[in-house]
Order: sequence, then C-alpha cells, then structure tokens
Amino acid sequence: MKPTLLEKIALGLSGLTALTIGAFILFAPHAFYASYGITLDEDANLLSELRAPGAGLTGFGLLMLLGIWRYTILPVAMAAALTVFTAFPAGRLVGLAVDGMPSGNVVGALVVELIIAALCLAAFRRRLWQPVPDLSTEHPAR
Repeated sequence: MKPTLLEKIALGLSGLTALTIGAFILFAPHAFYASYGITLDEDANLLSELRAPGAGLTGFGLLMLLGIWRYTILPVAMAAALTVFTAFPAGRLVGLAVDGMPSGNVVGALVVELIIAALCLAAFRRRLWQPVPDLSTEHPAR
C-alpha cells in the first residue's frame, strides 16, 4: 500500500513536528518550556516525567516518518499521526475548559496541532473507511 503525495506530506509534517518537539523536550526541557513561559526547576522527578513523554513523542515522530518509505508500516504510521495530533489538542481543550486560558504560545501550539490533525484526517480519509484486510492465515503461526 503505497502512500499518496498528500499522505506523504501529512506524515512528513506530522513526523517532523513530533520528532522536533519530542527531541526538544527530551534533551532541552528547560529551553522548550521556557518558550511557553514555564520555568522548570532542577527537580529530577519532574524532569523525568517530562522527558519520558518527550521520548515517546520522538519515537512516534520517527514512526510517522518511517511510514513514508516503509509501506508495510504505513497503517501504523497513520494511526500514530492521527492519535498524537488528535490527543494533544483534545488534552489542551480539556485544560482550556478546566483550567482557563493558557498563554498565547500554548494557544498557538493548539492551533498548529488542530491544523496538522485536519491535514491528517484529510490525507488519510479514504483509508480510514476501508475495510480491514483479513489477517487470518491458513497455517497459524507456530
């Protein structure tokens, strides 16, 4: 299942975004969060709790990018892109409802995430409604 040009663009943009943000959080959390007006202290527990999802986001970004070239993992790459870029804005919207209005930079991140989510939905729409292929085999795995 070869990706279309629009699917490649969606995976490329979502993958690069997730990889960049994830790596920034993983390797430079103080600088990353300072860009949102958040000051972190040197609490090893807090930094570990921030770096762990940063590593996850980095991994998902790599998976999304790999889906452009490795057609066998394309469905997984698309699922990762849709999950990341719908879950992040969903979480921000919950925060907006529960905690109030965040800084302009956080709202900007929400807008970017919604745009990427819309691009992914548009790019992957025809595959989202296709029936799942039968994965059964005549000879079960041993």
